[in-house]
Amino acid sequence: MKQIIIAIDGYSSCGKGTLAKFVAQQLGYVFIDSGAMYRGLTLKLIENKIDISDLPAIENACKDLFFEFKLNQKKGSYELYVNGQNVEGSIRNLTVSNLVSEVAAISLVRKHLVRVQQAIGKNKGVVMDGRDIGTVVFPDADLKIFMTADSTVRAKRRFNELTKAGMEVSLTDVLANLKKRDYIDSNREDSPLQLKEDYKVLDNSNLSIEQQNSMAMKWVRESMEH
Repeated sequence: MKQIIIAIDGYSSCGKGTLAKFVAQQLGYVFIDSGAMYRGLTLKLIENKIDISDLPAIENACKDLFFEFKLNQKKGSYELYVNGQNVEGSIRNLTVSNLVSEVAAISLVRKHLVRVQQAIGKNKGVVMDGRDIGTVVFPDADLKIFMTADSTVRAKRRFNELTKAGMEVSLTDVLANLKKRDYIDSNREDSPLQLKEDYKVLDNSNLSIEQQNSMAMKWVRESMEH
C-alpha cells in the first residue's frame, strides 16, 4: 500500500486526537497533534508571562521551542514534549484552553507551526489533526476528514475528561469555553476552520468509538487503493 497523508480537522472535543492516534497506530504512521502544539506554545507563553499582544516576544519564544511526540508504551498513546519536557498533563487545563484559540489566531504563530508541521510530514506516512490541516498545512492530503458533533455532547465529553483528570470544572464553563473556541476558530482571519467539499464528514454525536474508527478506516483503505 502506498504511503499517504491523512488530515483530520474539526471542532474542539470531537475526538480528533483519539481518531488520529488510532489511525496512526493501525498504519504505523507518524502522529502529529497540531492542537497539542498550539497548547504547548500557549503553556510556555503563560509560564514565561508573555502577553499575547507582545508579538516580538512571541516570535522569539517560537524560535526557542522544539516539539516532539513520543509514544507512551504503558498508556499506548502519544504525548507531547516541548524542549524535552513532557507537557501532556499541563496543556489540557482550562487556563490553557481559554487562551489557546487566541494564540492560534496570531498569524506569526500559525506560520511558524505550519512550517514545523510541513517539515514533519514531507515524507508522507503521516496522520495530523487540527483546524487547518487539509486547507493550509497539507492542502493536497490524500484523505481529509472533518469531524463534528453536537456542542452539548462535546461539552459533556470534555467535562468528563477533565474531571477524570482531577480538575474541578463546571459543565457550564466547559460549554462556554467550547462555544468561544468554535467562534474564534471559525472566524479568525488567518486559516480559519472550514468545511470544504473535498472532506469526508464524520459526525460522531451518536457514534461509538468503534463505529467512528470503522468508518474512518474504510475511507483510509479506499484512499490507499486509489
